[in-house]
Parts: sequence; C-alpha cells; structure tokens
Amino acid sequence: MAEITAGLVMKLRKMSGQGMMDCKKALQETGGDMDEAMALLRKKGLATLEKRAGRATSEGRVVCRRSDDGKAAALATLCCETDFVSKNDDFVATADILAQCTLLADADEGAGALMETVYDGRKFSEYLTDAVSKTGEKTEVGDFVRYKLNGSGVIGSYVHFNNKLGVMVQIATSADEVSCALAQVATDIAMHITAINPAGVDRDSIDPAVIARERAIAAEQVKNKPANIIDKIIEGKLGKFFKENCLVDQPFVKDDTKTVGQALAEAAKAAGGQAKIKRFVRMEIG
Repeated sequence: MAEITAGLVMKLRKMSGQGMMDCKKALQETGGDMDEAMALLRKKGLATLEKRAGRATSEGRVVCRRSDDGKAAALATLCCETDFVSKNDDFVATADILAQCTLLADADEGAGALMETVYDGRKFSEYLTDAVSKTGEKTEVGDFVRYKLNGSGVIGSYVHFNNKLGVMVQIATSADEVSCALAQVATDIAMHITAINPAGVDRDSIDPAVIARERAIAAEQVKNKPANIIDKIIEGKLGKFFKENCLVDQPFVKDDTKTVGQALAEAAKAAGGQAKIKRFVRMEIG
C-alpha cells in the first residue's frame, strides 16, 4: 500500500474541499489512488443525499445572474436544511456556481435543466454532490427561471440583502435604447414586487379561479343587502381586490402618490417612448 503522507492528504483536500480526516480515510481505503479517493468522496455525497432524501430544505440562497449585454437574466434557488449551512463558505461557493450555470442551461426554467449544465468542465450535479459531502446536509436546486429579451426592453432584478428573496421583472419598451432612468425604474419595480408580492401583473393575469373565489366571498358578505345594490357592491369589492393585488394598480413603494403603472409610464415618456410590464417571477426561501 502506498504511504499516505501529509502532502498527499493536503493535495486531496485542495482538490476536493473535504476535511483532512475524510481525505486521509479516503486515501487509506483506496491505497493512495487520488482518482479513486475523489470518486469515493463523491459517493459519500450521493449516499448523504439518498439518506436525507426526506428532509425538508427550507433554507438556502436565492441567486441572480445577468448576461453582459443585459439581454438575459436568470433567477434560481439553492436550498439546504439549516440556516447555518446556507452561510457556509462551501455552500455559498456552490450557489455562485449555480448562478453561473443559469445562463448556460439548455432550458429556460426548471431545476432539472441545471443539473446537467457544464461549468468549468464539470456538470453542476457534480458540484452539488461535492457540496453535500462537505456540509452533510441535503442540498438541492429549488426553482430556476430565465428571461430573454427577444426585442426591445429591459429586465429588472433584485435580491434582498438576506439572500432568501429575489425577483425578476421583464418590461417591453417601444425603443431599442433603454435610458438609465427607465432601467432604474425596472429595478425599483423588482424591489416593489419583493416587498408587496402582487398576485399578477394586471387583472387579465390573475387566475380566474382566484377571481371566482373573491367574487364568491364578496357575494357571501353582502347577501343580506338590498338586491338592487348587491352587484354594485360586489364589483366594488373586486375593484379593491384588483388594486391591492395587481402590480400595475398598486401604489408604488418608492412614491405612493402614483401607481406602479403610472411610475413606469412616466419614466418611459421621459425616455421618449412607452413601456409595459410583461411578466415577473418572485422566489422566496423559507
């Protein structure tokens, strides 16, 4: 059997990121074969994933990455079991690799699209297995969505300082060139969505089942009112619901004297054009 020197253990530790004792044990079990020892450490990570498959992953980090030209942006979550591990250097490094993979993945959504994505010569699933080996916790990709601009527009994004909440919002514009002011409003709208959590962009984007439920609740509340005013009251209640839950109708958090829709329209007009919010995604961990 090859001698397991301290230098050999240190070399494996640098390659794998594992603890000294784990590296020494892996080398001892593989007769000092570095490649076999690396494979053994990865198997340890897979075994941990299998063992902890039923564990809840309610902690983690939201990551966001934008392309250099601003034409694409992606949002994803890397989830683990405890807040302690979510702040671990190895976990944070894996989350950063995940962010890189979001712009490289073959598909624009779904956690599965990221697992086979190759970054720096390795699949993300391999990085994930290594992270599990190091932390001892179940770790998995929660959500993944990527937006791409097919025409003129801007993508606003924001990740809250606690790294547990993030938003992307796509805005179509009438001009190819997006002013700094309009880009800033897009970011501000992403921050607004983070704080207020609207149900949809506008009335047409609200789930019809949700509207039907709200209508039924309103009808139950006014069933004892005079018949000739019931419909008017119900519509009034629905109007209030839309104002509270539709992004474009909500009072803007940066200036509640105007709605989000009005704030966007003013910024677009100042830039010499028009703008419309197409869609948004909000991801929260915990």
